[in-house]
Amino acid sequence: MDKELLNERKKNLEELFHNPAYKPMKVKELAILLDVPKSKRPELREVLDALVAEGKAGVSKKGKYGKPEVFAIVGTFSGTAKGFGFVTVEGWEEDVFIPPDKTGGALHGDRVQIVTEDGKKGKRTEGTVVRVLERANREIVGYYQKSKNFGFVIPDNQKIGCDIFIPQGKDMGAVTGHKVVAAITDYKDGTQNPEGRIVEILGHINDPGVDILSVVRAYGLPEEFPDEVMAQVSGIPDQVQEKDMAGRLDLRNVQMVTIDGEDAKDLDDAVSLEKIESGDGVKYLLGVHIADVSHYVTEGSPLDREALRRGTSVYLVDRVIPMLPHRLSNGICSLNAGEDRLALSCLMEINGKGRILSHRIAETVIRVDRRMSYTDVNRIITDGDEAAMNEYRELVPLFFRMKELSGLLRERRRKRGAIDFDFPESKIILDEKGRPTDIRPYERNAATKLIEDFMLAANETVAEDYFWQEVPFLYRTHDLPDPEKMKSLAVFINNFGRSIRFQNGEVHPKELQKLLTGIEGTPEEALISRLTLRSMKQAKYSVVNIGHFGLAAKYYTHFTSPIRRYPDLQIHRIIKENLRRGLNKKRTEHYERLLPEVAVQTSALERRADDAERETEKLKKCEYMSRFIGEEFDGVISGVTSWGFYVELSNTVEGLVRVNEMKDDYYVFDEQSLELRGEMTRRTYKLGQRVRVRVTGTDKFSRTIDFACLGEPEADEEDEV
Repeated sequence: MDKELLNERKKNLEELFHNPAYKPMKVKELAILLDVPKSKRPELREVLDALVAEGKAGVSKKGKYGKPEVFAIVGTFSGTAKGFGFVTVEGWEEDVFIPPDKTGGALHGDRVQIVTEDGKKGKRTEGTVVRVLERANREIVGYYQKSKNFGFVIPDNQKIGCDIFIPQGKDMGAVTGHKVVAAITDYKDGTQNPEGRIVEILGHINDPGVDILSVVRAYGLPEEFPDEVMAQVSGIPDQVQEKDMAGRLDLRNVQMVTIDGEDAKDLDDAVSLEKIESGDGVKYLLGVHIADVSHYVTEGSPLDREALRRGTSVYLVDRVIPMLPHRLSNGICSLNAGEDRLALSCLMEINGKGRILSHRIAETVIRVDRRMSYTDVNRIITDGDEAAMNEYRELVPLFFRMKELSGLLRERRRKRGAIDFDFPESKIILDEKGRPTDIRPYERNAATKLIEDFMLAANETVAEDYFWQEVPFLYRTHDLPDPEKMKSLAVFINNFGRSIRFQNGEVHPKELQKLLTGIEGTPEEALISRLTLRSMKQAKYSVVNIGHFGLAAKYYTHFTSPIRRYPDLQIHRIIKENLRRGLNKKRTEHYERLLPEVAVQTSALERRADDAERETEKLKKCEYMSRFIGEEFDGVISGVTSWGFYVELSNTVEGLVRVNEMKDDYYVFDEQSLELRGEMTRRTYKLGQRVRVRVTGTDKFSRTIDFACLGEPEADEEDEV
């Protein structure tokens, strides 16, 4: 059926469904009503399916069609390993429970249409999937198991609660133990397993690198850059051209440095800082200089389209999947010491109280003096290390000025209520075969904090400037916490003699900051910090500036990392166009159309990257702990559920103590106080409690580590793992 005819028939049916006299009908009844001959009924069904897929029509459990709001609800299906699932419906407080026999063949992530038994909003109820509107899983990554005449793929994603059947001749020669990618050819209807064919063999499950490659494929992370992108990159020079410097503010004689991790190669921010003392008091001239990536990645080019498709660089345990090809990210766009580079600079004048008095955003040309590491800068400003101070003697005054200003900016943020969560990240050390040899917490030090402070200052300054200019822009927003979650947190912390003040039913970030400051060094610190974080919403990109709750900032954006984040690259284009007086009505309307989609897409791609990064960490932690089965460690309870409690060790590894393995008593989960309580002994296990555990097993396939609880810790000092 051609598009024009399809649209006309869709419009006619939609009008019929909205007629007050219309009552929902089956296909056969509609065919009789509309005088559609039997031979044309497949065409009628095609039109109906199109309306349902667009959410403009609904279909009941009995196959009757009508307005979507009459009986059908659209949502996203979340699966479980046990086969049942839940559907999240926008605007509903509770998810709808879907029993295993009522999933209709839906898989995790599918957009589905459901009917519920009572249809009441906001009440946990049971539903049935009547139609899958949009499939989230075209390909499945998993473990292949071969039988005599067929095979199965057991999905890596535990939320896909069924295996994929592979008929004879569709296995590409895969054998048991191979990690494979299977394309689904028939989803079936939930009464049978989906059917598929193997399209790629990643390698044997025990081969080096196959575990991470499986995650890369499962999350659909793009690896190779398309030929047209590489062709564009090959035309970009390795050195800044003289003509490209024309009209730019020349800052090549200003002392500046980059400060990054030792293994960083894509250096996108440099910092300069002068201190002026006069009769008016102290003033600091802070320069945050960001690589001008948009000069090379032009709008609508193959490079730009690919960067948007990726959204962000992804930092996995053993590899980086960059947003831009290495020739750019590690070359002409990287602020390498001693090289002329194009930049977009935010130059700020700051007083002795850390207040930004004025600023200028300019296109510049810079030359970094030294490439510094966080470790070396910290050795200078925290340890006063003589060897480091001697090696970088010409820069030592700069670093102490930085430390001074960083303290002022941090204190100013603290006073307004910014919340600073300081959970340790993991640093996983791998050998040449990709096997983990050590895991340790990666702690922030004074050097990482001062760069953080300067980047925050630049991001806020740029966001405020462009908000008041009223031009289309991308903001980094963090919404107010859900009032109900905050009330639950308030009830819980009351058990510890702590409280949160509400004003008109809302919480100011300063209240949470005060709470976290008050619990520093106490036994309940980890517990309350985690619960506070879980009670808050996720930050995202938006065209509407609603502020950033966690930073207690009215204006915030991402300006400082255009090599690895697309939103930063996008706003650089807008800023440069504005500086050149090019934001006319036509260009403004262009950005108003473009930016909402960019905000949604980059927010989703950021979450994908975070999930993939966490998944590879879990894999390597599981592999690492398999060496310690039978050994004992002290840890802290980091999560409590009805099926057991999670314990985090000093190296950030987390494992589960299963309640059905706790033989000393029958334990009941108390949801209010988040604790497990023994019915006879009254022994309790709750968040933040220190315990001694033994490693009893690891499962690399499900990425889980099992612990047995041995009771109280044996010593004050934590074990080395």
